[in-house]
Amino acid sequence: MQDSTASSSQGLARNPRLAEFVLALGGFGIGTSEFVIMGLMNRVAGDLAVTVPQVGYAISSYALGVVVGAPLISALAARAPRRLLLIVLMLVFAVGNIASAMAPGFWSFVGLRFLAGLPHGAYFGIAALVAAGAVPVDQRARAISRVMMGLTVAILIGAPLGTWTGNLFGWQIAFVGVGGIALLTALLIRLYVPIQPVDTFASPLRELSALLKQRVLVALALACIGCGGMFAIFSYVMPTLTQQAGMSESLGPLVLVIFGLGSIAGNLIGGRMADKNLMRAIPIILLWCGVVQGLFYFAANNVWTGLLFVGLVGTSMALAPSLQTRLMDVAEDAQTMAASLNHAAFNGANALGAWLAGLAISAGFSWSSTGLVGAGLAFCGLVIFACGRWLEQRTYGAVAQRSSVG
Repeated sequence: MQDSTASSSQGLARNPRLAEFVLALGGFGIGTSEFVIMGLMNRVAGDLAVTVPQVGYAISSYALGVVVGAPLISALAARAPRRLLLIVLMLVFAVGNIASAMAPGFWSFVGLRFLAGLPHGAYFGIAALVAAGAVPVDQRARAISRVMMGLTVAILIGAPLGTWTGNLFGWQIAFVGVGGIALLTALLIRLYVPIQPVDTFASPLRELSALLKQRVLVALALACIGCGGMFAIFSYVMPTLTQQAGMSESLGPLVLVIFGLGSIAGNLIGGRMADKNLMRAIPIILLWCGVVQGLFYFAANNVWTGLLFVGLVGTSMALAPSLQTRLMDVAEDAQTMAASLNHAAFNGANALGAWLAGLAISAGFSWSSTGLVGAGLAFCGLVIFACGRWLEQRTYGAVAQRSSVG
């Protein structure tokens, strides 16, 4: 069995920070594309002659593309060189976004958002594997967190900037700009990301075997459930602060900035914690998420404490590099599939968190009840982690004991 988590001497980058920056740039483009439409819904609806709620179909279509593309691309491209695959994924992403800006009608726009979403999960998964393979093994989680920082910087800078330019010059300019970032990333990957050894034994069937691995499924469940709380709060953070805390709508960009700063801090701290002790970091981060998200319920009654806790909720992103590293450890021969599915699971967390929070608000609870939903999901994540560890010790401990007896 090839140990894909260990750094190959052929895959080590001469300048790993530059390679990580290039990979993070692609993540920045993807994150901007995913989030910018939320600030341009009125513009898109007006130009394409639909209602604002109908524009939500385009958001759902993109998310569906992520969920479909992650396992499909990982299986079909199992033997493809990773650097080449990253370039192709960025080119497809560029085409999907530039074509979205040129869509002649609403339903063609929805279809093109699906196309743009297809490379999302596979790109992040493969980029994480490449970044981890380009540094010594004890620096993997930090390398992954630096690549993931592209997504958090997109929340902090990319989406607000895209929203501003889109509202000023037309929503199409935002998607053309994202397409340009993707084309630039494809070129820089060719120049600065190292070639890594191709696994000649890889196959679609072997990659699909990730779906049968107990520890992989537990890690994916952790991503889908444990990370859902952050999205539960973030999805409704603006109406929570404006309608419950009385915040002026003019402070909306500040909310995104504070959340983005918290996400960056959490991402970097989470990577360092995971490198020190991965299996201790995951439950500690989940506990932190549960406490912070639960306290948001009370903090959101005041503008300034609400803004403080928006940043603290953003630190929940610390879970991302830990779970990505865990999947690399347990995926065995199905590295690409497991890493890509992690980002499909994060999109599932987005949908689950927003749905449950919406149910709570629709049932008549306060806007800040999203914090209680988040805390509940984080503590459910702790239960999943504990059950997963028990099953792991029972299953793999018994195997080890039989081997020693034999």
